[in-house]
Amino acid sequence: MTETEPAPDRRTVLSSGAFGAVMLVASVLVIVDAVRLPDTSGAVGPAAVPLPVGVLLGVVGGGLLVQARLQLARAADGEPWQRGAGPRVLGMVAALVAFALLLPVLGYVLTSTALFVAAAMLLGAPSFWRTVAYGWALAAIVFLVFDRVIGLSLPTGPWGF
Repeated sequence: MTETEPAPDRRTVLSSGAFGAVMLVASVLVIVDAVRLPDTSGAVGPAAVPLPVGVLLGVVGGGLLVQARLQLARAADGEPWQRGAGPRVLGMVAALVAFALLLPVLGYVLTSTALFVAAAMLLGAPSFWRTVAYGWALAAIVFLVFDRVIGLSLPTGPWGF
């Protein structure tokens, strides 16, 4: 005898469907822009990365929409919003805006670390200093891979990183 799955939360199903729709729109925009890129004489043109990314966005977005549609019929009203959800969302938006504004001034590593720490703390990370260490290490590794391995420079800020 199999145990039945609990009914999914209606808000979660609707949110997944909305996110799928946004991904589908983004995929169309990415694909259209990739197709409009000029051809080059190289073996791999400028659309080599954006085109598959656009297709994958569309596949995942379509999958989310289909999944949401299938789950919507049996979705049940969920619990009310969690306490403090609104301020956490506003805090995340503020962190993203601060990241965008401070990136050219302070550089990638520092602003990425700050964004990582802000997001983790807003989502309930247990240890502030451990989160700072993880964020710094992750940002530094990404910076080194892009700067040294791939050869794409990220904003360095006043400290050179």
